[in-house]
Amino acid sequence: MSTRPETVDLLIEARWVAPVEPDTLLDRHAVAVRDGRIVAVAPSGIARVRYAPAQRIVLDDHLLIPGLVNLHTHAAMTLMRGLADDLPLMEWLTGHIWPAEAAHVSPQFVLDGTRLACAEMLLGGTTCFNDMYFHPEASAQAATEAGMRAVVGITALEFPTPYASDADDYIAKGLAAREQWRGHPLIRFCLAPHAPYTVADATFSRLLTLSEQLGLPIHCHLHETRQEVAEAFARDGMRPLTRLHRLGLLGPAFIGVHGVHFDDTELDLLAATGTHVVHCPTSNLKLASGIAPVASMRQHGINVGLGTDGAASNNRLDILSEMRLAALLAKGSSGDARVLPAAEVLHMATLAGASALGMGAEIGSLAAGKWADLAAIDLSGPSTSPCYDPLSHLVHAAGRECVTHVWVAGKCCVDHKTLVGNTRNLLESSIPLWQNRMEVRSKPRVDVGNAGE
Repeated sequence: MSTRPETVDLLIEARWVAPVEPDTLLDRHAVAVRDGRIVAVAPSGIARVRYAPAQRIVLDDHLLIPGLVNLHTHAAMTLMRGLADDLPLMEWLTGHIWPAEAAHVSPQFVLDGTRLACAEMLLGGTTCFNDMYFHPEASAQAATEAGMRAVVGITALEFPTPYASDADDYIAKGLAAREQWRGHPLIRFCLAPHAPYTVADATFSRLLTLSEQLGLPIHCHLHETRQEVAEAFARDGMRPLTRLHRLGLLGPAFIGVHGVHFDDTELDLLAATGTHVVHCPTSNLKLASGIAPVASMRQHGINVGLGTDGAASNNRLDILSEMRLAALLAKGSSGDARVLPAAEVLHMATLAGASALGMGAEIGSLAAGKWADLAAIDLSGPSTSPCYDPLSHLVHAAGRECVTHVWVAGKCCVDHKTLVGNTRNLLESSIPLWQNRMEVRSKPRVDVGNAGE
């Protein structure tokens, strides 16, 4: 007596599948998807007999991985890409970025900038991003248009901007946006106080209460530069991490961004409290902030995810390139070539980020019951041949140009390296307009005397 095949929406067969959890590499396996979720990961031969798919995709030269998670970005700042390069953090912020934001940031700016960011991230295999910016309702709209998963920040600052007048106003507007988008399958929210040097104790305490009441993670810049830490100690008599610990913020619901300048005692504290860290290697190097002690963090058992930061300080929203740089920096700075092997870096870029956001049971690995957020990487090209170790190639040889397909909740968002939907048309009409406006404020420096040399 024969058994009738089980109906599924999608069956993706790949040369290799990296489920992340368990930490293994599967040869010639398939992922079956129904109603946006993974039904099973099984050998291709078995899957062909067991399932009757509405759509079957065969990727003979590809590595199939979970969709990448960008654990920290300012998505709309794609419109400021390259606006103020080669400057240290505080000069970059106070002299260029904050004035540009004061002049230009609006709901339309955030909508168009986040549309551009989503397009870039999806084409690079990123399916979920954790955002910190103004007008969160516009960020959520852009993400849903792209079919992308987003955790949208409820930003808090003490000083006024065109978006809000004070910390209470920022929080009120962010909570209103959360209410507007409540229940959407692709959109979640987090609390996003900017940094200890821009947020007061009373605001941190209020955000902690909201985090506990609403079950929202807290996402905050922390120990990014030596100057930040030194000024905090001179002002408060303690380092920023100590201050946040005394306020009760550290723990499994807290995500510290950058963490370049943690000492060993602070690493012990982060590990003991279960606090998460986002490593943004490119931004840290470009702003000359330093190199985060990621090898030591991992040895302490700290959960470390990967982020790009904003395109104004990177200047790419490319988690694949962050994976490679993170691995190389950890090896070079520690003097140990064995630290951050490829499988661990992939974990940082997927399940570690998902777990920090409280979404580890939903995304970040390929397992039955999880959302089918996936990316397919073509390893057949000259730059990835021959292929002895697909995971090594993913981290050290492949780039975002190798990403051919991306799915979010089983829906195809990138098909044969092409965005699905109307995003490209929207960008072609809006981005040149923003560039013209921004160029009025910031002209690139040109040494006319040497221009022809």
